[in-house]
Amino acid sequence: LESSLLTQPWASVLFGESAFLLKVCFRNTGYILLISDLSSVWYESADAEAVGQRSKELNKRLTVHVSSFLNHLRSLMCPLLAGQSDTATTFSCNRSASGLSLHVKSELSGLPFYWDFHCCPAPLEMVSRHLVRPLIQMNLVLQCQVQELISLLLQKDAEIEDYRESGATLSRDRLRTEPFQEETYQQNFMAE
Repeated sequence: LESSLLTQPWASVLFGESAFLLKVCFRNTGYILLISDLSSVWYESADAEAVGQRSKELNKRLTVHVSSFLNHLRSLMCPLLAGQSDTATTFSCNRSASGLSLHVKSELSGLPFYWDFHCCPAPLEMVSRHLVRPLIQMNLVLQCQVQELISLLLQKDAEIEDYRESGATLSRDRLRTEPFQEETYQQNFMAE
């Protein structure tokens, strides 16, 4: 499950006034959820047995196969992750010293449906694998793209200068641009 979670994108979600990043992966055999407020990271991994036990505790009137519970949880989480609001489902969370609980309240087959994700602090390796390394890799990719764009701009300026030296003129003066100054750009970028 955790390797499948690596391919899931982070989604920005609000629970009350609190903003979180969340990603989750569901299978018929269980789920894994990772949630962060960017100062802490919590997770929960539950197999089919744990889901079955918790569903009996929270939903005594519902007798549904574990895979149906997991499919229903997936269908409740998908709109949340897509940034869509579902008025029939409410989410709330509580932080404590030992972790974070995410409470879900909805309906299943016309009966009330409740679910609690009991998240504990994520291990450092998990935080590194799912948050820190991807951010560093994306930063490196973006830096390479910036360098490629700077090189392209400098080449375009050289091409435009060659046209000017050959006697070419602009048909519309409003299209005139100043030559790209890499040092000024870098200073402005760092200042911003």
